Amino acid sequence: MHLSSDQVIFWQSGFLKLNLTIVTTWALMLLLAGGSALITRRLSTDVRISRWQSVLEIIVTMARQQIGEVGLEKPEKYLPYIATLFLFIATANLCTVIPGYEPPTGSLSTTAALALSVFIAVPLFGIAESGLLGYLKTYAEPTPIMLPFNIVSELTRTLALAVRLFGNMMSGDMILVILITISPLVFPVLMNILGLLTGMVQAYIFSILATVYIAAATRTR
Repeated sequence: MHLSSDQVIFWQSGFLKLNLTIVTTWALMLLLAGGSALITRRLSTDVRISRWQSVLEIIVTMARQQIGEVGLEKPEKYLPYIATLFLFIATANLCTVIPGYEPPTGSLSTTAALALSVFIAVPLFGIAESGLLGYLKTYAEPTPIMLPFNIVSELTRTLALAVRLFGNMMSGDMILVILITISPLVFPVLMNILGLLTGMVQAYIFSILATVYIAAATRTR
């Protein structure tokens, strides 16, 4: 039994390695990119549209609404990044219904990479909105004494994002393995259903937290 898909290694040369996490991550990215290209190549403005376009419009509309409710004045500006985070995590977790599949979100390296992208995106959006000096001033608010605390807060919330997603996904897999040992017929079905729900909730929480951090960095005074 292995705790993470990082431990399933297909190829290695020195410190370079190709493991299951990398394979599934790239497979998901290709799936999302290819699916988006196929759906959007024939978009229609007629009354009757395809089912896939309907699904896409629902996702975009809901994501835009959620971003606006957090407090960002121009949701369209942040929609591509936030929606991509949600769709990647949600798809990674939904694919657990495929036999033998292990979600890359169950690997700390993947969740850390997602958290790192938020860590980089937050100041970039903040600088784009308020300018470099205007954004840096937020670290000294409400008083300059808060500077070190605000810096530590910036680092710890990134760590919290990575550990929260990784911990929730790994704990679900561990519980499923234990229940399969106890009762191989009943509990796995129930846990898979619960796991799908938990995966969607985790995708929502991660993307909403990223939106909140961006909103805090781009607020104007």
